[in-house]
Amino acid sequence: MLTYYLGLGWRSLRRNPVLTALMVMAIAFGVAASMITWSVFRVVSGNPIPWKSSQLYNVQIDNRGPQYNEPGNEPPDALNYTDAVALMQAHKAPHQTMLYDISPSVLPQNPNDLPSTAFGYATTADFFTMFDVPFKYGSPWTNADDDAHAAVAVISEELNQRLFGGANSVGRDVTLDMRTYRIVGVTEHWDPKPRYYDVYDNMEFANPSQVYIGVNRAIDVHVGMSGRNNCGGAPMRFTSDEQWLHRECAWIPFWAELPTPADAQRYKEFLTAYSAEQQRAGRFQWAPNVRLRNVTEWLDHEKVVPAESRISLFVSIGFFVICLVNTIGLLLAKFMRRSSEIGVRRALGATRREVYAQFLMEAATVGLAGGVLGLLLTIVGMQGIGLLFEPDVARLAHVDVSLLLTTLIVSVLATVIAAFYPTWRAAQVQPAWQLKSN
Repeated sequence: MLTYYLGLGWRSLRRNPVLTALMVMAIAFGVAASMITWSVFRVVSGNPIPWKSSQLYNVQIDNRGPQYNEPGNEPPDALNYTDAVALMQAHKAPHQTMLYDISPSVLPQNPNDLPSTAFGYATTADFFTMFDVPFKYGSPWTNADDDAHAAVAVISEELNQRLFGGANSVGRDVTLDMRTYRIVGVTEHWDPKPRYYDVYDNMEFANPSQVYIGVNRAIDVHVGMSGRNNCGGAPMRFTSDEQWLHRECAWIPFWAELPTPADAQRYKEFLTAYSAEQQRAGRFQWAPNVRLRNVTEWLDHEKVVPAESRISLFVSIGFFVICLVNTIGLLLAKFMRRSSEIGVRRALGATRREVYAQFLMEAATVGLAGGVLGLLLTIVGMQGIGLLFEPDVARLAHVDVSLLLTTLIVSVLATVIAAFYPTWRAAQVQPAWQLKSN
């Protein structure tokens, strides 16, 4: 019967090509607009590490006082060097890491090539374990390397391809800012979006990181930071790096891995006790003010999802609804013009259920045709998505198999749902009245 109803639907669509074309175009434009904006929204609003997001916590400590805080007495989004080192040395979490942005100059292996800039992080060994960074060759450096301030590095698959032609480079040297580091690992392509661990530096949608070095070594050799440096009201003139390190400037995102809610509660109590200790020592002149947020809470707090992506999604869905309303009207006109046909079928023994099946199958055919055209419009529309969104966000949107399937499924389901009222009206046709009047 399914094949029979599909045949009936196809012949009916061919019988009224103009009306059919209007319905298909309405569905196609509506679903394409929705899918284009959805392709952006699903990337920027997704959970970048769903299997672990409830165990990873961003740490905030008020080191400057309420006069410099944001509304709600919200402390800085990052720590200063003094607090970050103190928390690392206390080691109250199973795993913890501190990091800051770097952009060293990379010396190529071929002397005929020009140096280039690589973006990455100075961090600790736990960074790779906490954030589940995948490795192609080698492994992260160890905590012992951190303690020894070893000159070790992890590079990305992309940088490894550029420098060593993709070969296993573990054990070889890489020159960063004219200093030599031994490569201990090469990561696979790893680019979580949003980049939850570095929202502070507005890097949530930046290009993938290319290089990682030990933070202790980076401090020793004065590797400069390339991210934000929020000093509040503190003077910005420093006579030495050592003086700057110990000023109340927030520039180091700090993360702790806490497996259970009880662990998180104990760690927050530790942070409060640490702040109280700093208050008693005279460093803080205010009551302890700390925050501890997991990944999803942190992304919500930082409002990572761009406002334009939400607005454009709502507008496009509204446009799709308008297209469906127009489709309902067109289907109603199309179905009711066939009242005589419906009356004859009912008089020959067709049930209302069979009428429903026939006309809903016809609507599904319209939806499928609209979905196919919508796919083409979606692919074309993706080329101009940069006109609506920032470049860092726009480049994340892409057409993949899941988007293609979603477009077809949404198109067919929406059209079938829209067809219920016209189909119900068609099924109410009285056979006797139709036979008498015709």
